[in-house]
Amino acid sequence: MSSVRLSPASQRLLLPIVLSGTFVQLFSVTVMQVGVVDIQRDLNAGAAETQLVLAAYTLTYACSLLVSARLGDKYGYRRMFVAGMALFTAASIGAAAAPDAWVLIAGRALQGFGSGLMAPQILSIIQSALPANRRPAALSAFGATMAAASLAGPVLGGVLTQLDPLGLGWRAAMLVVVPIGIAALALSPALPSVREERKPARVDPLGATLSLLGFALLVFPLTMGRQTGWPPWTWASLALAAVALTGFVFSQRRAAEPLIQPSTLDEPATRWGLAAVLVFNAGVPSFTLLLSMHLQGAKGWSPLETGLSVTPYAVGALASSRIANSLGNRFGPRALAAASLAMGLVCLAVPVLIDLRWWYWLALCVGGVAFGVFTASAFTQIIARARPEAAASVSGLLPTAQQLGGTLGVTFAGIAYAAPAATAGAALWHAMTYEAAAFAVAAVCAVGGLRSSRTAGDQSPRVSVRG
Repeated sequence: MSSVRLSPASQRLLLPIVLSGTFVQLFSVTVMQVGVVDIQRDLNAGAAETQLVLAAYTLTYACSLLVSARLGDKYGYRRMFVAGMALFTAASIGAAAAPDAWVLIAGRALQGFGSGLMAPQILSIIQSALPANRRPAALSAFGATMAAASLAGPVLGGVLTQLDPLGLGWRAAMLVVVPIGIAALALSPALPSVREERKPARVDPLGATLSLLGFALLVFPLTMGRQTGWPPWTWASLALAAVALTGFVFSQRRAAEPLIQPSTLDEPATRWGLAAVLVFNAGVPSFTLLLSMHLQGAKGWSPLETGLSVTPYAVGALASSRIANSLGNRFGPRALAAASLAMGLVCLAVPVLIDLRWWYWLALCVGGVAFGVFTASAFTQIIARARPEAAASVSGLLPTAQQLGGTLGVTFAGIAYAAPAATAGAALWHAMTYEAAAFAVAAVCAVGGLRSSRTAGDQSPRVSVRG
């Protein structure tokens, strides 16, 4: 491993800059969850358009991650991080000023592209620019930031939508990230300009096309299918996605410069770790989204009450993320499995306790602790066990698994919630049973894969310093 020499000022600024990217990415996934009712009324949007407001961001975010990881290898991590943050910030301003639903959808899609450009560069900068003894703490902070951002979205979205500052309503929630983006761009010269020492000659055009097409054909029908009643085009799209992604897998074994190094999935730890991240995230975003829908719809809570109701969840997540790295070092995969099982038990308790305010908040706090432990330590453990030559590929695959898992979870949990039920409470039971099953599977993946891995040492890719 060749280390990057940073000035003391750059050392202090590196994590705040790159983690600001992590925050705005995941904040933007959830901030619209409690504002959809106001968006629908303000922009006169139909059900399908409202769903696209939520889905457009995730669609472009998930589809662009693998290609973005390779672009960072080729052109430099700082350059691609800055490009992504600039696009994200400009798109946020455009989305906040949207005069109608379709302009908002376009803005959200561009936000997703910007986030997709940034996400893999953050992990690559941490791995390449920090010495080995500082990476575990940095990755723990990365996980804590993910936890904070995922939970800050519903809280701030609810507060701003309810308080309606300057008459902006949900638009204020869209603008929260703009000062963060501007500050990160202003400070970005402090980031080291690094990339893989073995610079690829090009980005594999066939692999890029197949991956973008395959993920788009997969994610779009999953996000729109339930709202549209699963018409024939959704099934045709899923079938074509299977063809495109199968072609992508085969193309990577033949490409001179593949997007994913063929050795990436040779390690059982990496395969099972990615599966654990995917399945765990098939429960997390849908858990908070369904609670938001249920509390505002069936219970008649205001956006402010709904947003504040997840505060115990946020407190638990932030508290546990501070010790997650220590728990991961001591217990390894058992910490991830225990966190997953705890989340499952919380899901089963929520329908019972939802009308018992204090007990409900306690259950959410326990769920937040479990969420924080998993989120703040899973990436650390998986990256530590990756082969050196596969580090860049894993940096793209981890957020891809995270986003695809979230998309799948919202779809499946939504199907469970919308299934025939005698009461709204029974519908919540259906959804929470799905959530508990997803977390149980995540626990199995965590134990099965990470336990089988060898202990990894310093396995970061070699980097070169430019400029």
